[in-house]
Formats: sequence, structure tokens, C-alpha cells
Amino acid sequence: MKLAQLASTLGVRLENGSPETEITGVAGIEEAGSGHVTFVANPKYAAAAKTTKASAVIVDENFPAIPTATLRSKNSYLAFARAIELFYQPPQYEPGIHPTAVVHASAKIGANAHIGPYVSIDRDVQIGDNATLLAHVVIYSSVKIGGNFFAHAHSMVREHCRLGDNVVLQNGVVVGSDGFGFAKDDAGHWFKIVQSGPTIVGDNVEIQANSCIDRASVGETRIGNGVKVDNLVQVGHGSTIGEDTLLCAQVGLAGSTEIGKSAILAGQVGVAGHCKVEDRVIITAQSGTHGDIPAGSMISGSPGFDHKQWLRCTAVFSKLPELARAIRNPKSSE
Repeated sequence: MKLAQLASTLGVRLENGSPETEITGVAGIEEAGSGHVTFVANPKYAAAAKTTKASAVIVDENFPAIPTATLRSKNSYLAFARAIELFYQPPQYEPGIHPTAVVHASAKIGANAHIGPYVSIDRDVQIGDNATLLAHVVIYSSVKIGGNFFAHAHSMVREHCRLGDNVVLQNGVVVGSDGFGFAKDDAGHWFKIVQSGPTIVGDNVEIQANSCIDRASVGETRIGNGVKVDNLVQVGHGSTIGEDTLLCAQVGLAGSTEIGKSAILAGQVGVAGHCKVEDRVIITAQSGTHGDIPAGSMISGSPGFDHKQWLRCTAVFSKLPELARAIRNPKSSE
């Protein structure tokens, strides 16, 4: 692809380069060579951008000038993501049902479906057009799934769950696993609470490897449109996740948690049950929250509180031994 064509396709501005340069692929800034397009956003990497062997570099509008052909964008990260999509050729899966797959006679599968080896699809399942189910995917009974469904190997959807269009399940995902619900009986033993409510997943959702979205005891667990769930995330029973929210790796949500729209929960965040985290909240890595959080807040720490206050507190933390000595021996500090 010519550099001018790449710029036009990505909707970026070509600066300081020949439109006829041939671009053959995408690479990291240090690994890139002739024919590659690469990406850099942070100005602290300007030196690497000046010495890269790439044929072109995608940068933000305000990135410093460099000698290499430059593709300037208002959203360089998104432009680079689209460039990868242009050059990467994913595996293609031909329509058809593998002879080892088991598909119940009552299941309704849309056109152009690829059903891989040892897939199991139970009774009364409905799946839309252009589905791809790779090896060992299991779909329980009475599940309804929209179009363009892509399920990687060993992912699973439990009974009565509903998934929208363009849903991607990475390897080992379980949608609709039993919620963790037990009541203690008079003898002190744990009595299992039946998890009767399904998990409902909206459109354009991706759930990544080995994450579990529990079903509800009553009612529903709901994942909104556009939500992205990272690896090893636990969403407790009866929780609701608003549109376009990100749940990063190892996030854990206890039951009946409510997360608003466009929130970001960074790695290993824990949220106590029955809490409401409103729209556009950011909770930084390894924070733990135990109460409601108003819209637009940024929270850090465990227990979590305002991020700016947390920064001030952590700055003081390393000085606590010195402060303690001064309090115990005030004369020594004079």
C-alpha cells in the first residue's frame, strides 16, 4: 500500500514524506524497518522516533517534528490500531459444521456459521448469522445470541443467557456461571441459593480470557453495549455494567454491584457488593471500594478515596517513621 493511500484510508495528514513510499506492514518503533509504519504518542519517545528505521511514524498533531515521514492524527493511538487491522490477516474460518460437533436438532443457527471440532450446542439455542464457534465451545440450552458472534476455544455460555450482536468471547470465558450465593441453615451448614436469573450481554461486547460473568439468583446480570472486559475478571451475580465501561485485568465485582457508563476500573480493583459506581468514574489499580462513588470521580487506595488526596497521603507515608520519632521525642527534632 502506498503511503498516500494509507494516510487517506486512516484519515490522517501526511507530512515530510513521499506519497509513493510502499508500506508493507506495522511494527514497534524499535523493531520497525523499511516498509513499516510505526507509532509513538508520548513526546519522551521523540528521540526513538528520530532514529527509527520505519518508513513512516503515526503521531499526534502536536508531536515534535522528526525527519521520518510523519502521519499526524488527532487520535494517533486509534489510527495505529486501524493500521494494524489493515495489515494483519486473521485466520479465516469456512462455513460448515465439523463432524465431531454436537448440535441439537431444535437449535437454530444462522447463515455462514463455522462450528468447529467438539462444539456442543444444546436444545432451543438461537444464534444469528456469521457466527464462528471454535473448538470445544459449549452453548447451553435456550441461549439466544445475535449476529457476528465469535467464540474462541473452550468458552461457554450457560442456560437462558442472551447475547447481542458482535460479541467476542476469548478463550475460557464463562457467561452465566452460577453466582456465589449461599444461606446458612439452622444447623450451620451452607444452603445453595439457586441462581435462576440469566446473564444479558449487549452489542459490541468483548470478554477476554478466563473471565466469568455470573448469573443472578433472581433478576439478571447485565453487561451494557460496548463494554470491554479484560482477562481474569469476576463480575458477581446481579451486577450491572453500563455502556462503554472498561474492566481491566483481575477486577472483582461482588454481587449486585452497579457500574455506570464509560467508567474505567484498572487492574485488580475490587468493589464491594451493593455499591453504585456512577458514570465516568476512574478507579486506579489495586484500589478497593466499599461505598457509592459519584459520577466523574477518580478513586485510589484501599479503602478507596479521592485520587489527589491519596497522592498526598502516599507522599507522607514514607515519612511516617520520622514523624513518629519526632512526636515521641520532640526535643530531638529541635
